[in-house]
Amino acid sequence: MSRLRCALLLILGGLLVACSSTATGILSPPASAEPTVGVPVSSGSGGSYPAHCQARDHNELPDPVCTPGATNPAVTQATLRRTICRTGYTAAIRPAESVTEKIKRRAVPAYGDYAGARLGAYELDHLISLELGGAASDVRNLWPEKGVHNAKDPVENAAKQAVCTGRMTLTAAQHAIATNWVALGHQLDVAGIPAS
Repeated sequence: MSRLRCALLLILGGLLVACSSTATGILSPPASAEPTVGVPVSSGSGGSYPAHCQARDHNELPDPVCTPGATNPAVTQATLRRTICRTGYTAAIRPAESVTEKIKRRAVPAYGDYAGARLGAYELDHLISLELGGAASDVRNLWPEKGVHNAKDPVENAAKQAVCTGRMTLTAAQHAIATNWVALGHQLDVAGIPAS
């Protein structure tokens, strides 16, 4: 076999392995992907909060101007099996606490310390959760939610389940959770969430 033919076979074999790995979800989504605004979707990334933000509906929902939600463009209806419906996906993209603590220090004063001045009184929450394709560190998707463990978590789990089983589209789930996660929880029959 000629050297050229061997080289071509090696290159072709390497490409097939790379394509096979990507198609089965072995590779993580690119870390360099810029998030996009979740509702409505448009390009760009957010870096700071407006001067004043106001939590609403008994402090259960964020200010829609300060925290409209933002999505990760690597997560689409076509990539569900490689991203959010794959075990370990959120752990692989969750930002480090050193990143989130810096954001939380800006978010709490912007929201007016509504649960007290202690940072520990808040969870820096992804409005569109990572398990629904939310942007990991875009401030448009992060807000200081009162409490450490909150009632929104089971709604996020139920919505991911609905998306991964095909009962709800990704876009519908992202829009619903960004608009009013409490109403989405009632729609999905999640127990223990606040009255809407």
